Amino acid sequence: MRRSYLDQYGEGEEQRNRIIIRSILAVVVTTITASFLWYIFHNHHQESLVRDFAGSVRSGDLKTAYRQWGCTDQKPCSGYEYNKFLTDWGPASTVSTGPPDSGFMNLTDSESCNNGVLLTLAVNGKRVEKLWVDKSVDEINFSPYPICPHKNPWAIMLHRTIGKLRKPLL
Repeated sequence: MRRSYLDQYGEGEEQRNRIIIRSILAVVVTTITASFLWYIFHNHHQESLVRDFAGSVRSGDLKTAYRQWGCTDQKPCSGYEYNKFLTDWGPASTVSTGPPDSGFMNLTDSESCNNGVLLTLAVNGKRVEKLWVDKSVDEINFSPYPICPHKNPWAIMLHRTIGKLRKPLL
């Protein structure tokens, strides 16, 4: 018996469909994983700057902490002299909520905002400081904002939900 050309119609179609579905799934999973990892680690550099600053304050090396703040002898910070820095971050701090507690000081939140990163640093049991790291110059400063300005509600919701997954990494 002779085979006609229609007898082979659709023979490799199941295998081709499996390859297409697996390829699409691989692209989707890779995209979701890459997006999640980017979201988790995109502020890593600024977080490490604040972690180093907190480590210097914890160890009592306040000169280094002042340099990490972005103030040097060559480029002093106007309006934030070293004596004022000591009253804010030194062991004899005169801030009403008390001096930094070396056992308690840690980074609790990080949120990217336009040209900077808003970081929350728990200084002691009563004191929480919002710090701002400018992405272009890597200088730490007190945050001018309590929350990121000009963020849409969806970005705020995303930060408050998925952002909690980042806390153990901070």
